Amino acid sequence: MASCKFRLAAFADEANPALDKQIEIMQQLDIGLLEIRGVNGYNSVDLSDEKVREVRQKLDGGGISVWSIGSPIGKVQITQDAQIEQDRFKRVLEIAYGLGARCIRLFSFFGTEGKEEYRDEVLERLSRFAQSAKGSGVTLCHENEKGIYGDTPERCLEIHKSIPEIKAVFDPANFVQCHVDVLKAWEMLEPYVYYGHIKDCKKSGEVVPAGDGDGELRNYLPRLLSKGDRVLTMEPHLAEFVGLSGLETPGEKSQVGGMHFATNEDAFRYAVKALRSLVASLDGPFAEVKEL
Repeated sequence: MASCKFRLAAFADEANPALDKQIEIMQQLDIGLLEIRGVNGYNSVDLSDEKVREVRQKLDGGGISVWSIGSPIGKVQITQDAQIEQDRFKRVLEIAYGLGARCIRLFSFFGTEGKEEYRDEVLERLSRFAQSAKGSGVTLCHENEKGIYGDTPERCLEIHKSIPEIKAVFDPANFVQCHVDVLKAWEMLEPYVYYGHIKDCKKSGEVVPAGDGDGELRNYLPRLLSKGDRVLTMEPHLAEFVGLSGLETPGEKSQVGGMHFATNEDAFRYAVKALRSLVASLDGPFAEVKEL
């Protein structure tokens, strides 16, 4: 039986905020794909056209491709004027073109609390994103983030059935933090999953290396990889990093620090090693490749 292949990507800003260092660390770890988020202390969606060209030139020179724009689109209050986020999305789409990104990661709005009264508004806003991206060749991927409308598999499924152009980026740790059975979530969302984020945590909320938590990675990853070739993005959250506070659910803070590392780079390297060891231990014909 042929091996199912995965290619490793990374939120390399967790290792270092400086783009040059991100490239260096990714080269050393043999990671060829970047899910770009933090660039020299700034969010990638705030880059000017000139900066986009500079970033693309550096990445090309380092042999790194942008897999996805790890954007914060939809990670705002539902009460915010919809046009503000729509205009920001259009700018992110331009940045995706400039960086050659295959995907844009997005969310389904804070302040909804899963209430049915917000369903139509959430779907309308997401539909406008999908319409703007139509024909672009860029795949929109909704992440199940705690505190947004799509924080449970049931509401994620609503989104994907209503707007099938929007695929899923599956984050097991976020489901654990929402007190959801990860394998049940996988069974519900499997037809829509485009790629996976690699983050694990315990039911207490403490973030841990891949395979050490309650994210069912030992059981979930074989299911994901058996679907065929897939991208896995490292988002370990094993140490505080520049920009982490801006990613948190309002009023909450991730439980980071159960393990202690001298530097963010050390934490990131440990996380990558843990994932590769986990995949190597799985009962299946899986192989990591540079190109899919």
